[in-house]
Amino acid sequence: MQDWATIMRGWLGADWQSTLIAWLITKPLAILVLVLVAWAFRWFLHRVIDRLVKRAASGLPTPMLKRGNAEKRLPKAVAAGRRVQRSETMGSLLKSIASIVIFTITGITAIAELGYPIGPLIASAGVVGVALGFGAQSLVKDFLSGIFMIFEDQYGVGDAVDLGEASGTVESVGLRVTRLRDVEGTVWYVRNGEIIRVGNSSQNWARTVLDIPVGLDADLERVQTVLTDVAHELWEDEDFKGRILEEPQVWGVQDLTPDWITVRVTLKTAPMEQWGVAREMRQRIKARFDAEEIEFAQPARTPWAAQNG
Repeated sequence: MQDWATIMRGWLGADWQSTLIAWLITKPLAILVLVLVAWAFRWFLHRVIDRLVKRAASGLPTPMLKRGNAEKRLPKAVAAGRRVQRSETMGSLLKSIASIVIFTITGITAIAELGYPIGPLIASAGVVGVALGFGAQSLVKDFLSGIFMIFEDQYGVGDAVDLGEASGTVESVGLRVTRLRDVEGTVWYVRNGEIIRVGNSSQNWARTVLDIPVGLDADLERVQTVLTDVAHELWEDEDFKGRILEEPQVWGVQDLTPDWITVRVTLKTAPMEQWGVAREMRQRIKARFDAEEIEFAQPARTPWAAQNG
């Protein structure tokens, strides 16, 4: 019966002690050092990316519309918010790419350190990659769409968007999925490859559009004058200096029906502020119409007896 040394010599060769030490001590130590170096390099790159993100957040020009005195009225926090969102999203993408590249190279190097030929492995990986590309086209589509959406700055974290099947506030933008939460608190996960079009209410500027219905016998010139006064008072209000970007406009008669006339008033606002401005305008218009004794349009009512003959 062969002893243990003879068996090891048959497996590892004549110098089996050196080979065994290499496998049990040298190789694991080399791989450990390789992993530590890769982890340290990843940490260094992430620190560099964080610094670039901070510099970009404070230095990139804002895409906010610069017309008239809109830039003067726009709060610095609102102007900087878009830059911060965009730079953080780009930073997250760069960190993911850096981590994938570093750990892929580390894995291949570790395999080579163990003595396995990496040439066939790389060739096999190429074949497998092509097969996966055909078999997982939707996944590849999601990743490519996510990269283009991030680089094109179609939306970012904190934006209010409409993605077709789902709408709400963006909570996370990843390479594969976008997570958003609607007004009812429901969280939606939308695959980037399934997004056909994006409606973003948070870029550049927004607009509050109010259609005010009045009766057919209303004095339209007086109605428009009152609406202009109400909108101008809101424009001059100190609490809304940074929320309304330009002098409000009354566009005039928007619709004419047998029952009422619709007058439209618009206010250009900072992003995400259009809904709050609209609520305040409705409240002020109601109070002013009551004071001016201007009646809103009433839908025509058909008597119940007439309906039933």
